[in-house]
Parts: sequence; structure tokens; C-alpha cells
Amino acid sequence: MIEDVPSPIDLRLMRDAREWEQTVMSKRPWRVDFFARIRDEIGAAAPPVERVLELGSGPGFLAQHLLQTLGGISYGMLDFSAAMHQLARARLGDLARHVEFIERDFKQPDWHAKLGEFGCVVTLQAVHELRHKRHAPALHAQVRELLAPEGFYLVCDHYCGPGGMQNDRLYMSVDEQRQALSTAGFTRIVELLRKGGMVLHCASLD
Repeated sequence: MIEDVPSPIDLRLMRDAREWEQTVMSKRPWRVDFFARIRDEIGAAAPPVERVLELGSGPGFLAQHLLQTLGGISYGMLDFSAAMHQLARARLGDLARHVEFIERDFKQPDWHAKLGEFGCVVTLQAVHELRHKRHAPALHAQVRELLAPEGFYLVCDHYCGPGGMQNDRLYMSVDEQRQALSTAGFTRIVELLRKGGMVLHCASLD
């Protein structure tokens, strides 16, 4: 039996959620480059994206950037942590009126039930929270079910290998990330940005 990799922290606890919030941008300041590329992809989409869903939305850094720079979108923030949602509400302030806060765990088989369709699903530094890379194709397949006919999936995570992470149970290589998306049924997979041990792919159906 293949065992999952236990997490050293519990992001459902306010203490751990707040510590993550306070350190993540200083540890990886290049996250803003991924924010910008995600914004550009959503902003250039045709037809225009109206609904965005973020998986593992955390304390709202990406949501804040997108809601401040893109007009006319409604935003779903899905996270298993009520503490993270609390931090996100504080960060977003008045922008929170455009947000649906969804407290669900994407490790559960029915997490995607009755959410409707989205023009874009995005996730940043969250896929490895499945706690083993073998779970990724199933998550991606569930995301595919949520996409509108011309929708797309922007998925960014750490990668394993030179310049990246060392744990090859938790993290996938870049090739494994592409293969996981292909196994999930996506037929067009494009690498958009690789930096600081993270890689962003856009996956869609041709």
C-alpha cells in the first residue's frame, strides 16, 4: 500500500494558517510573476471568462490580484480551512462582494458536486496538498468536469527535480505534471511559466 505524505502543519488551525500567510510571499516573492501570467491568460480569453474557481485559495493573495486587475468576474474560493477563509475575507475587504467562499476539501470524492460551470479553474501551490502525486490525475479529471465548453485550467505547483523539490512522492516532475493532465483527459497542455521551482500549465480541450 502506498502511503500519503503527512503534512507538517495543519492549515485548518488559525496559528498555522496565519504563519503561512505571513511567510509565503517573502519565501517566494516570484509568486507575483505567476499572478501576472494567470491574470493575462484569463484577461485574454475569448469568450471572456465570467466565473473563476480557485482551488486551495488560502488567504487570498491570488484572488486579491485578480479581482483588482480583472473586471466583470465572479470568483469562487474553495478551501478546506475556515481559518484561511477568515484571513481571505480580511484581505479582500470590499472585494469580497464578488466572492463565493466555499469550504470543501478537494481530497474528498464529491468536492466538486453542484458547483456549476466555470470559464477558468485555477490553482496555485495546492495540488501537492493531495499529499501524494498519485492522486493528481483524479483531481484534474474532476476539474475537467467543472469547465465550460471553452473553459481552461491553470494549474501551478512545485515540481520535483533539478531546481525544484526533492520529495518525489509528494511532488511531480514537470513531465509527470503534463502526463497527469493528459491522463485526466485534457488534450491541449501548454507550459506558460517556470520559475523558482514552480511551473504553470494551461490545460484545455481542443
